[in-house]
Amino acid sequence: MTQSLLVTGGAGFIGSNFIEFLLESNSGLKIYNLDLLTYAGDLENTKRFSDDPNYKLIEGDICDRKLVESLFEKYDFDGVVHFAAESHVDNSISGPEAFIKTNVNGTFTLLDVARKNWMAEPFKCFEGKKENRFLHISTDEVYGSLGADGLFTEKTPYAPNSPYSASKAASDMIVRSYFHTYGMNVVTTNCSNNYGPKQHDEKLIPTIIRKALNGESIPIYGDGLNVRDWLYVLDHCRGIWMAYGKGKAGETYNIGGENERTNIYIAQRICGILDELEPKTGTSYAGQITYVKDRPGHDKRYAIDATKITSELGWEANENFESGIRKTVEHYISKYTSV
Repeated sequence: MTQSLLVTGGAGFIGSNFIEFLLESNSGLKIYNLDLLTYAGDLENTKRFSDDPNYKLIEGDICDRKLVESLFEKYDFDGVVHFAAESHVDNSISGPEAFIKTNVNGTFTLLDVARKNWMAEPFKCFEGKKENRFLHISTDEVYGSLGADGLFTEKTPYAPNSPYSASKAASDMIVRSYFHTYGMNVVTTNCSNNYGPKQHDEKLIPTIIRKALNGESIPIYGDGLNVRDWLYVLDHCRGIWMAYGKGKAGETYNIGGENERTNIYIAQRICGILDELEPKTGTSYAGQITYVKDRPGHDKRYAIDATKITSELGWEANENFESGIRKTVEHYISKYTSV
């Protein structure tokens, strides 16, 4: 049973929600958060649990092998849940090097140190290490772009179209290789677009809300008809923990919200909620929506088939998009209007 868990990137959006979820639901579990605290990691995200006796923040880089080795030696981790990644597609287009470094080299470093601490040789664990598990968090973007029909399954061939998704695809393949070559206890989850509290301001939904409230143009790429499957972050956290606890070694589990929406629908729906909760005199926030030049390699549609994790592990989403987006807008209204 896992008692000492390393969570990487736990000051980020999904990681911080995951740690909070675990601390509230798993008594006695010691959680060590390794985060470099770049622009995507925010200590504000960890404020609610920073003083919890079962939580410890370690500022550092997953690419720093000596640091990672020293942490495994000191804390004897029973498991790893690996969130840490560069994840913003636009940034990967302008500066892809950081994505290769963190997403590929960082994942390799963590995996290899875990293997050497847990495994005596291929397919043979050290005494007491057989149940130790490495769970790797990935994305549906590794599958490329869908047409008007169909869903991504765990058997969909990889076809990444941006430096970000290519770096995540590479990391997924490294994780896979450690199962087939060494028999290491690994599981991968690929998720659809997350939304909810604590998301970085640069992402689509916080950007729409922030720009609207500031009276600025709300930028929508291209024709606004790009489709994403939206997953509320706490539903994702529950799915990750189910995959960690009940998933089969070497397997991949897709986690999706079954909430396909176009980008323009997202913008218009958020504007409608803002019109209700923070009304402007005589006009709608939707008047601020502006179409801008599409970004290079912008995938048209993503959508996940979550049948495997639902049927095998019993996971299902608690939030539909309409309930989740209202909670999200309320959170960001509080954040942006209290500054």
